[in-house]
Amino acid sequence: MSVITSPRATTEEPGKAPRPEYKVTGRRVLRSEWSKLWSLRSTWITLGLGLLFLVAFGLIAAARYKSSLTSGRQMDPDFADANALTLSLFGVSLAQLALGVLGVLVTAGEYSTGMIRSTLAAVPKRLPVLWSKATAYGVVALIVGLVGAIATFLIGSQILSGTPAELSLSDSGVVRSLLGAGLYLGLIGVIGVALGSLLRSVAGGITVLVAAMMLVPGLITLLPSAWQNNIEPYLPSVAGGSMYALDKAPNTLSAGAGLAVFLGWTVVVLAAAAWRLKRTDA
Repeated sequence: MSVITSPRATTEEPGKAPRPEYKVTGRRVLRSEWSKLWSLRSTWITLGLGLLFLVAFGLIAAARYKSSLTSGRQMDPDFADANALTLSLFGVSLAQLALGVLGVLVTAGEYSTGMIRSTLAAVPKRLPVLWSKATAYGVVALIVGLVGAIATFLIGSQILSGTPAELSLSDSGVVRSLLGAGLYLGLIGVIGVALGSLLRSVAGGITVLVAAMMLVPGLITLLPSAWQNNIEPYLPSVAGGSMYALDKAPNTLSAGAGLAVFLGWTVVVLAAAAWRLKRTDA
């Protein structure tokens, strides 16, 4: 006589709901990085500083230009050929540092605290973390840049009304330049994120960012003019400046070419960060 036994059915404990299974998806990783970005106090402070630099220095430049005209003082050589757009975007060079530094903090900050281990344990494939951080912060930096540039231009245009520098949104190239400035600042944020992930050091990332955007262009001016004219237009800061220039200056790239070169720099740094993230441990 044989006894046939059936497999024992597993039953859930009464009153206890089954535990849901969570799947790691790109959307969920992006949502997580978005939440982490806004949970940091440094995000609010540094974004505020970036917006302040962009707006305040642009309006100060416009007011100084207007004051020089009305007071009869000799015009500053830097403002001789200025217009409402160039004056309004006077603070871009300082705003880019604030936004770039925050980008470095977004990634390198997790390495300095050790939280990156928890992040990568939750997302074993790793690269979605980098793409999500770059996307989340890049969009924020883009919005801040656009809002700051457009607001400064609109207010500055009122200050400069009736002067030789007067411009409006309907003038040729103005909207394109304002959009270019916002896109430039957004990409600076992405480069900061990539540098933080690549170097895994807040100090190292900020140092490289400042050197690439501010120190190297100054050193290039020490080269012979023939070399300078061939190298300078392709530097990140110079190519990025071409994106929002109203008129093409001699020995500079067009807006489209400047965008292509600056996107190329962004892709190179992101690719290097992705390579190290895949190859080395946190």
